[in-house]
Amino acid sequence: MLRLRWLGRVPYRQALALQTGLFTHGRENHLLLLEHPHVFTHGPRAELATNVLVDPASVGAELVSVHRGGDVTYHGPGQLVGYPILTLPSKHGTDTGMADTVAYVRQVEQLIIDTLGELGLRTAGRLREYPGVWIGPESEHPRKICAIGVRLSRGRTMHGFALNVDPDLRYMRDYIIPCGIPDKAVTSLAEEGIDVTMEAVTTIVGRLAAAQWGDGVLERQDVAWKHRPEDLSAFSRGEGPGEVVRHAADHGVQRSTTATSPEPSNMSGPTGTSVRLRGRLDRAGVTDGLSITARKPEWLRPKVRIDAPVLALKQTIRYLNLITVCEEAGCPNLSECWSDGTATFMVLGERCTRACGFCLVDTQKPLVVDETEPLRVAEAVERMGLGHAVLTMVARDDLVDGGMGLVAATVDAIRLRRPGTTVETLVSDGKGDAASFQALLDVRPDIFNHNLETVARLQHAVRPSAGYARSLGVLAMAKAAGLTTKSGLIVGMGETIAELEGALADLAGIGVDIVTIGQYLRPTSHHLPVARWVDPAEFVHLQRFGEAHGIGHVESSPLTRSSYHASQSAAAVTPPRQLSGSASG
Repeated sequence: MLRLRWLGRVPYRQALALQTGLFTHGRENHLLLLEHPHVFTHGPRAELATNVLVDPASVGAELVSVHRGGDVTYHGPGQLVGYPILTLPSKHGTDTGMADTVAYVRQVEQLIIDTLGELGLRTAGRLREYPGVWIGPESEHPRKICAIGVRLSRGRTMHGFALNVDPDLRYMRDYIIPCGIPDKAVTSLAEEGIDVTMEAVTTIVGRLAAAQWGDGVLERQDVAWKHRPEDLSAFSRGEGPGEVVRHAADHGVQRSTTATSPEPSNMSGPTGTSVRLRGRLDRAGVTDGLSITARKPEWLRPKVRIDAPVLALKQTIRYLNLITVCEEAGCPNLSECWSDGTATFMVLGERCTRACGFCLVDTQKPLVVDETEPLRVAEAVERMGLGHAVLTMVARDDLVDGGMGLVAATVDAIRLRRPGTTVETLVSDGKGDAASFQALLDVRPDIFNHNLETVARLQHAVRPSAGYARSLGVLAMAKAAGLTTKSGLIVGMGETIAELEGALADLAGIGVDIVTIGQYLRPTSHHLPVARWVDPAEFVHLQRFGEAHGIGHVESSPLTRSSYHASQSAAAVTPPRQLSGSASG
């Protein structure tokens, strides 16, 4: 089987982190297809002084050094970039020994040659001494249409090809000497008179690649193909909180959010879904959902226990002026976890700079960061006697480091005040900027948690300011730093079981150690509708599937949330001597 992912437009470094994770930890064959924003990449032996003709920043491009063969290469919009991450047999046809690099390059070239042939461009071929695919290689004026640069190590491949569909050719003609070849031209499908969409090209490439590397079996998932600028706007900002579905009230917890507000003018349909959100769902293929008043099945009704431990914990949290995600997100497990004397602390305030389609957290303009918060969280952890503390955060895209520095300071404060406590950090994607995470990576939380949330197709509808490749890249980066990694999926938002299996395979492929899977519960009428109540048997299936594919522990049930049974999950993949005390909620 070949797992193909169309990832849309992804910054080069984020895609590199993802493919490196699949290269290092993966056991299956993947093909990542995507576009990049303008970037020039080069191998270690590139002649930069000769072959880079402009300051990359002056033309809106990055310059990135990569560990692959070849000289300077351009990637950008209108160019189909393919990264096959494959396990190849050795030269002798066995699973051990050195793979045949030349033979593999020829396979990649043939994949593109065959693709171009199906598109009607039958003059494509190879040019002696120059890797890649050329138009009219035997003519007086051969033109390069596809660059190829690969890396093989222990039979595993990464990097790949860049096929010019309809890019801005100035970047290869005027700004660099592509691949260090000064006397050869470059071209594109569009320039050769082939009018074809990127989606159509990926369909051909995927089918031929599956025949080549997947025994004819293709498992494909795509992020949304067509985006509008307004899709990146927060769908709920300025619309009021909507009608609240009282999941939190089921637990006797008083919510600060207004219960109801007048329906805004851009609301439509019986579910109250906004027109903008409805459009995103339609493009993702989600055409229906349960009414906001639909009664939950019995398995989604947690037991309520408002006893002395719950009230004592609430008093401690209020006394120290702290925020728990248990309350802010209306977690259905609040009663159970608080009765056990545990909670998940949310740092950096209670206002998020994003407005994901499933989340109840406030999206007003964030307040100034409180630098005393780490000390207060540490005091609460000590008072509660936690052996395993969970920290989560609102997204703070307004901060240079995305707030990771304060999360790191909180980890340090907890360890200073209570050295035996292990710490789990559930963080945002930091816009995928590796530098933003450095302070957090340096303090080495015991568990690094970042949620993928949903399948590739629904990413843009569910969390328009995030990205599938970006989240996988963040997790791969943390794994590369030697941390135990964790992620979570929410189900019941319109995805299929096959798509969830693919997402689990992707998480397993980058070495994620722990995954949580739980049912989506709609917080207000302005949020995503529930597509269906997922049967408990399906949660069991997903748990078995994920663990069979190499994930160390999968916590999967209707009421599972990101930090539900966090200590038990950590214990399943971490040596017991590192963990002690009670679980976090």
